[in-house]
Amino acid sequence: MIVRNAQQMKSIREAAQVAATVLDKMCALVTPGMNTYDLDQAGRRFIDELEAESACYKYQVGSRIYPAYTCLSVNDEVVHGIGSLDRVLREGDIISVDVCTRYNGYIGDNCRTMPVARVAPDVQRLLDVTEASMYEGIKAARLGNRVGKISHAVQRVVEKGGFSVIRDFVGHGVGRNLHEEPQIPNFGKPGNGPKLREGCVVCIEPMVNMGKYSVKMASDGWTAISADGSRSAHFEHTVIINKDGPEILSVPLGKELPALV
Repeated sequence: MIVRNAQQMKSIREAAQVAATVLDKMCALVTPGMNTYDLDQAGRRFIDELEAESACYKYQVGSRIYPAYTCLSVNDEVVHGIGSLDRVLREGDIISVDVCTRYNGYIGDNCRTMPVARVAPDVQRLLDVTEASMYEGIKAARLGNRVGKISHAVQRVVEKGGFSVIRDFVGHGVGRNLHEEPQIPNFGKPGNGPKLREGCVVCIEPMVNMGKYSVKMASDGWTAISADGSRSAHFEHTVIINKDGPEILSVPLGKELPALV
């Protein structure tokens, strides 16, 4: 969406804060022995407590309807993993917690990949590089830049780190709807794509594999998995393009994020 007035700015900021608050609370629960169904249900409770709605519950693509309140993707699962009583977290796992909420008609969207207790050094580096690539992409989200500037910034960090940027899923605009224009690929050339306009709200979300970038679909029809079985990480923020630079909106209530430099 393009924010055009103070009321819209207030509404999209509040929606993103709600999503970030739920994500923060869910990530604090990630421990060995927890199953992903219980984690999803905790997310449902947190969303209810904030008088919001899940924006992914009953999300429909063709004849498929998403059955969970959040997306919980473990290890080689890239995105859109569905919470399950049978999926019990173990030390050394990683889990991507993706929360999108609707609040007063506007949507906030954010994701973080968490280590379950201690993880192997190369797995931790995957998380660190993916998160760093997201922030480099955000810093490139400036008024007048093309979308490709974001894409190139993300890809450069990921590939320098020795990992692969997934092609099948991309970032996107957000506002009244979960997925709006423009699409924000995590790969590409700086001169590609539309120019970023003042007030444009986007989700910048690198999805990165340790191995090759190809993915395949699980039998549930939703969960995307790395084709070679390698681990995958996913970080995301909701961002607005202001005159003086990008601003991260997905900040938990009562907290602040470090300034972009």
